[in-house]
Amino acid sequence: MASSVVSSFQPSSAFLGDRNVFKVSTPPPFSQVGFSSKIIECKESRIGKQPIAVPSNVTIALEGQDLKVKGPLGELALTYPREVELLKEDSGFLRVKKTIETRRANQMHGLFRTLTDNMVVGVSKGFEKKLILVGVGYRATVEGKELVLNLGFSHPVKMQIPGSLKVKVEENTRITVSGYDKSEIGQFAATVRKWRPPEPYKGKGVKYSDEIVRRKEGKAGKKK
Repeated sequence: MASSVVSSFQPSSAFLGDRNVFKVSTPPPFSQVGFSSKIIECKESRIGKQPIAVPSNVTIALEGQDLKVKGPLGELALTYPREVELLKEDSGFLRVKKTIETRRANQMHGLFRTLTDNMVVGVSKGFEKKLILVGVGYRATVEGKELVLNLGFSHPVKMQIPGSLKVKVEENTRITVSGYDKSEIGQFAATVRKWRPPEPYKGKGVKYSDEIVRRKEGKAGKKK
């Protein structure tokens, strides 16, 4: 609200008999002040608006905001937040729609479309993640329901394999983690890698098969 104040002040003088002069102009009425409102429109997610194809060997059960997907490899469930909803079209495709127009709804739109697609692909085709052990004496074996890693520690590292995952070791240095839950596969593979992340000088450690390790040049010796 704009207001203008104009003042003129003259110091008093006992000898001249001048009087103080102080003038204040009143601000304009409140009704004359205008306010403008701007509606913020959220763009639709490019990933969220894509349809999801459902194979013939996958069964979809939708009850309110709860989704259950069942296929030949397993069964998964997901609960949607109130910002988005899942719709099944007559053509058989699934679509994730926003129920409100907010920034969070725009974020949830693309996220839950991806999660839904991962569920459908997971129970029908499955996912896998491959790791490679690089280093002298580094090796891995599967003993029952445990993955045993020798990574240069004083003792072997034993990891319990989740029931929904399958772990296969080839050539003692190549690990393949497969299953129908993509998030669980990624979490288990990340835990294996965390025991000995690849170092940048010689590249020793546990890395993903498609991972590129940026190498550093070692320290040069002292020149004589």
